[in-house]
Amino acid sequence: MILGVTFTLASMSVHPQDVPAIKTIITVGDTPLILRSALFGNPVKFGALLSPDGKWVSWIAPVNGLLNVWVAPSDKPEVGKAITASTDHPISTHFWSSDSNQILFIKDNGGDENFHLYGVDIITGKQQDYTPFANVSIKVIGVSSKRQNELLVGINDRDPRWHDVYLLNIKTGKRKLLLKGDGFINFQSDDDLQLRLVGRPNVVGGIDYFHIKGGVVADKSFLSTSLEDSGTSPLGFTSDGRTLYWIDSRDRDTAALFAEDTATGQRKLIGQDSRADLSGTLRHPVSGEVQAFSVNYLKDEWHFIDKRLKDDFDWLEKHLDKDFFVVSRTRADDKWIVGVDLLSKVSGTYLYNRQTKHLRTLYVARPELLGAPLMPMLTAEIKARDGLTLPSYLTLPKGSDINGDGKADKRVPMVLLVHGGPWLRDVYGYDAHHQWLANRGYAVLSVNFRASSGFGKKFLTAGNKQWGLAMHTDLLDAVEWAVKQGITSADKVAIMGGSYGGYATLAALAFTPTAFSCGVAIVGPSNLETLLATIPPYWEAGKKQMYSRMGDPTTIEGREILRAASPLYKANQIIRPLLIGQGANDPRVKQAESDQIVAAMQTKNIPVTYVLYPDEGHGFEKPNNRISFNAIAEAFLGNCLGGRVEPLGATLQKSTAQILNGAIYIPGLAEAAVKK
Repeated sequence: MILGVTFTLASMSVHPQDVPAIKTIITVGDTPLILRSALFGNPVKFGALLSPDGKWVSWIAPVNGLLNVWVAPSDKPEVGKAITASTDHPISTHFWSSDSNQILFIKDNGGDENFHLYGVDIITGKQQDYTPFANVSIKVIGVSSKRQNELLVGINDRDPRWHDVYLLNIKTGKRKLLLKGDGFINFQSDDDLQLRLVGRPNVVGGIDYFHIKGGVVADKSFLSTSLEDSGTSPLGFTSDGRTLYWIDSRDRDTAALFAEDTATGQRKLIGQDSRADLSGTLRHPVSGEVQAFSVNYLKDEWHFIDKRLKDDFDWLEKHLDKDFFVVSRTRADDKWIVGVDLLSKVSGTYLYNRQTKHLRTLYVARPELLGAPLMPMLTAEIKARDGLTLPSYLTLPKGSDINGDGKADKRVPMVLLVHGGPWLRDVYGYDAHHQWLANRGYAVLSVNFRASSGFGKKFLTAGNKQWGLAMHTDLLDAVEWAVKQGITSADKVAIMGGSYGGYATLAALAFTPTAFSCGVAIVGPSNLETLLATIPPYWEAGKKQMYSRMGDPTTIEGREILRAASPLYKANQIIRPLLIGQGANDPRVKQAESDQIVAAMQTKNIPVTYVLYPDEGHGFEKPNNRISFNAIAEAFLGNCLGGRVEPLGATLQKSTAQILNGAIYIPGLAEAAVKK
């Protein structure tokens, strides 16, 4: 990790006409300040998993400040040891080999998303890179309980656009080509690691599915989807190969769960909900049969097929809390890892013995938050101007809801926090950004605007070619709702977000210059034409869908749509303070997306502050970098809206932040910007 900061600092100047008048610190109630390091620093532990045989438990925790994988006997978790030693980039996910002898993990370099697959023997500590190739991003396609030393992996070393399927021996590292991936996606294998079906993008933006027999793809597809049903996809086979589960939205609005008899092709409806797509399943660790499924409209709701599983959930609900979730199960299904999301309390992770009905605390991920003034998240259904209902989430700062009825009793500044994607969604649960901003005195509103996923295909397709249009007015309508509800004042609202949320911030300040007091844009595209021209090559399969949903850059009409929706071309209209954060290694939203809008603003002498991280990609993974940008954003918002601010101190010197432009007054930034 590079310690220290390199700055090329432009002259810092204040433009009074661009900065709202509030300069004083507002204290909402007598609330202690939660340190940024407690919210955004490394957790003590997280991501616990049981080995399939139940003898081991693993988790992720820091080693010299960087996240690595740890392992311990499941009956002695207190004697854990680190078995990885990453020193360049944190390891955020891992999984067990089926024989319980290896930890497998995927890691890129500096956020470049060229992911490699690694394995570590838990006894010897020997580590192996199974994909030692440059500019390659792997996919894990199949894991088997029968062929425990082998995996199916997709590797795009031959053609960066497509992943070829290999049978990988994790003992020897040898691989065998099973199928070239030219034009194919969504490979599905059974528990014998036999490829059974595959998808191929079609000309209308959907997917055609083909059977595979003996390693040969059928000439004719057996199922096809259109653009609006492109989310229809297989979930996987039962271990005997007789049943294939599907999430399917054809002939309906919201996606439902079906079980298909692979011999006859007959289908059985397992679960559906008119409000939202089915969002998850619990499947037996050996048979692969679905035992429960969940629907997430405003909150996650579980429905049970297996009565014994329901009994366990009822028992856990009595002894833990309603908002718990199962994250790992042994092959014998006698032990579970259970996590608890208490929203406004510190979450815990437990080892649950199903036979003895015994719970053992494994860890609290962030013990420094014990006793902190965390606030509850509230749900809301907001009507857009055309009548579309926008499922949303609100966190109020302490003191704004005096009687505790979940409604604001006094107006406070607000931050509209916009999710990325845009074909993702916000969810109910603990959110560090909500807690951070609420603690600083802001109401925080997250809106599932049209084009968000999970609420049916009508909701999703309502956002087609609506970047900067109806997707933007949904956000404006949400702000108007918050003003009418007495939550905030129209002149005390900031907009903030990453990825699509960064775009939404740029669009808001460029297209509706006075709608927000200020904006924080993180890895946000400014020109949709250049965004689509520079997406990673392995996104080839999704190009048609992106063109259909955004605008087709290969046509005159499409280019006009993309240009009209690009904030870059209206950067001269920006009059509110803007803070931009970018990772230099971002393969999705290239650094040029931030460079070009900053340059356009500089040409017109419009103030903007631009922070670049040379060792980050699409978002800030290293804790010192994450904390440093949030420190800058906090001071920026405090200056703009008047919220509370934890001093910058030495935060920037611990990060790799480069202030490439600093034309917005941010308290403490000039003093911290010292060349090293």
